[in-house]
Amino acid sequence: MANQEDNLLKNIISHSKEYGFIFPSSEIYDGLSAVYDYGQNGAELKNNIKEYWWKFMTMMHDNIVGIDSAIFMHPTIWKASGHVDAFNDPMVDNKDSKKRYRADVLAEDAIAKIQDKIDKEVEKAAKRFENFDKAMFLATNGRVVEYQKKIDEANARLKDSMNSSNMEALKQLIIDLEVADPISGTKNWTDVRQFNLMFSTEMGSVAEDTNKIYLRPETAQGIFVNFLNVQKTSRLKIPFGIAQIGKAFRNEIVARQFIFRMREFEQMEMQFFVKPGEEMKWYEFWKEKRMRWHQTLGLGSENYRFHDHLNLAHYANAACDIQFNFPMGFKELEGIHSRTDFDLKSHEKFSGKKLQYFDAEDNQNYIPYVVETSVGLDRMFLSILSKAYTEEKLPARPAGGEDGSDRVVLRIPPALAPHKVAILPLMKKDGLAEKAEAIFNDLKFDFRCFYEDKDNIGKRYRRMDAIGTPYCITIDHQTLQDDTVTIRDRDTMKQERTSISNLKSKIRDSVSIATLLKQI
Repeated sequence: MANQEDNLLKNIISHSKEYGFIFPSSEIYDGLSAVYDYGQNGAELKNNIKEYWWKFMTMMHDNIVGIDSAIFMHPTIWKASGHVDAFNDPMVDNKDSKKRYRADVLAEDAIAKIQDKIDKEVEKAAKRFENFDKAMFLATNGRVVEYQKKIDEANARLKDSMNSSNMEALKQLIIDLEVADPISGTKNWTDVRQFNLMFSTEMGSVAEDTNKIYLRPETAQGIFVNFLNVQKTSRLKIPFGIAQIGKAFRNEIVARQFIFRMREFEQMEMQFFVKPGEEMKWYEFWKEKRMRWHQTLGLGSENYRFHDHLNLAHYANAACDIQFNFPMGFKELEGIHSRTDFDLKSHEKFSGKKLQYFDAEDNQNYIPYVVETSVGLDRMFLSILSKAYTEEKLPARPAGGEDGSDRVVLRIPPALAPHKVAILPLMKKDGLAEKAEAIFNDLKFDFRCFYEDKDNIGKRYRRMDAIGTPYCITIDHQTLQDDTVTIRDRDTMKQERTSISNLKSKIRDSVSIATLLKQI
């Protein structure tokens, strides 16, 4: 299974480069580790994901607005947020493989493996007994009870060591869980050490007059410091949200798995400001809303799950991840956090400026509590690619009379596909190219279109499948006679004849982001 997952990820990486989705950054200079460029098709897909998120947040909710804050921010902001003193990852090296890992992730993975053993025991018992009582089985089966005891103890130790920054205790937990390096197979670990993840630079016109500043490690703080500006100028009342899409930068010590973990990445975040005491109601509200947003894409509801945080950040009183089943297993896709009033209270303290909201209904000032939703745009991109990538074995005569060669198709949700329609004249001569160009020039105002007249039609269909284009429109000699064309569906490969005048109405609903939003 691991080899299949590795091969899938390798195939996605190779396909992404070959078809203009993602390139290694600075490749002609041998690249830059964990940094990637988005190619022509990748940029389109990325922008469509942004549009889907942005419209959901700012158009579907009349109490959420969007901003675009600067990457460079006053350095005291990062002192107030806790990033200067506490934005660290606990790292550990295996002395034999020379590979470095996040120590807390190693422990979490080991605990998850114990949970897998429980799940397998439950599955076997459910098959064995007709009237299976899961709760009773979990409470009375000796092996399962022992596993659960081990999980509870390990989780408690992990939480304590992380909250107290006790790196010795964290290393001992790794030893007690018998964690082995996946490469060397040994348990020969170094001490656990903390690494700060922020990039720093200098701002100033002359060397003697420079100030140390940081590239922002998250976009949330740009929202918090603009809380009052936005609230007053938009006249929003609690509860309300501020949304933002932007770049963030983290000096990840362990950056791997393609675009899953990078040093330069993009976040789509929304901070929702609520009345103190109502944060848990809104926390549950946004958990449900965000899960529905993801599942509406049709990538399979079984590929999503909630994962509650055992080790809460210093600012949170509740937190969970929406995890997605990536090629490397279930991993974090989006975080939903109840951040309490920590951020605004801290910025009020460090700036000396009041960051309070006057509630006219209660006739009182207070610092709002915050519920955050934060999804990684690059991880979102990878989640779509990983489920869209399909290698198909075709019958000798598939639908539409195409040749029977196998194909690689990206079943990207049509509304997010880089190109919605490909315009393909059967040949360049006999006026077909001119007719195709006329159709292209008409449709391009409504859809992102792709025009191609090179190679035979079968090869062009395969190229469009490979970049995920939902529809191909073929212009042939009959088109010149009756103004009809052949429209081909990417997923089924079925072809049908339709009039040129019906093309827009036939395509519009299935490739519209509005259609997706109406389903949420």
